[in-house]
Amino acid sequence: MARESFTIQGAGAISLTAEAEGDAYALPVLLAHGGGQTRRAWRRVVSELAQAGFRAIAFDMRGHGDSDWSPCGAYEMRDFAADLVAAASRLDQKPALVGASLGGLAGLIAEGELAPGSFASLTLVDIAPRMEPGGVMRVVGFMEEHVDSGFASPEEAADVIARYMPHRPRRGASDGLKSYLRQKPDGRFYWHWDPVFIRNIMAARQGDPDSQERQSAMLSQAAANLTLPLHLIRGASSDLVSEEAVLHLRQLAPHAEYTDIADATHMVVGDANDAFSAAIVDFLGRHHSSDTAQPHGTREL
Repeated sequence: MARESFTIQGAGAISLTAEAEGDAYALPVLLAHGGGQTRRAWRRVVSELAQAGFRAIAFDMRGHGDSDWSPCGAYEMRDFAADLVAAASRLDQKPALVGASLGGLAGLIAEGELAPGSFASLTLVDIAPRMEPGGVMRVVGFMEEHVDSGFASPEEAADVIARYMPHRPRRGASDGLKSYLRQKPDGRFYWHWDPVFIRNIMAARQGDPDSQERQSAMLSQAAANLTLPLHLIRGASSDLVSEEAVLHLRQLAPHAEYTDIADATHMVVGDANDAFSAAIVDFLGRHHSSDTAQPHGTREL
């Protein structure tokens, strides 16, 4: 199936770059990546969802990849959530949402607070209202470390990633890695996302030690409000979502389904793509029958 590229209008005149694969009349599945990633993180998942009979739509979150950067540094969780609501509203069918890390947090706020009823189902990928502080700081620290200095070459970036993910075989400076980097006039390579995004996170944490606890309370309330089909997929070796965090979410939303992926960390999709894809295809297939397709397809496509 051919993959199409296009743009979706997010909130506040932010333009989001997206690509889709699958039958235009099939149930759309929005794929929202994690912080510091791009739509490329879903490239294999998009094809597998399309082959399973869905319309997979992966997009770059605001400030990431080829999507617009916010001119006023609007990168709060509700800003990302508002983009998801806006994107969903532009589809003729209510989409299923699959959100990894940042994308999952935004999905919780979008469906549980901003606009309940926007999505047909929600899949959270290694994210929950309660997150392990050590795991959070490891992710944030990795993103902050080279945000200003950049890298002398893509190979240097590959070395940094290898240290961050020692459980994976080291990969060189592939085309995939290069898509996450931008070369500036100084000749150095920088991450393909707005540095204001991570600076805002660090400033909030340094200026307000209780910010994570308040965010957890906000996310917990959003989760308690959910009534749509809900699926949590966790990496069994995750340092960000503990088994206690899983129990907490299932107490808030007793109808939630849960899949633990063996041999996967917080980066579930990249660590165990086949098991991950099988889990979401099974969940979506059970909750969304093919007769939900509508004759008008989607306005964006």
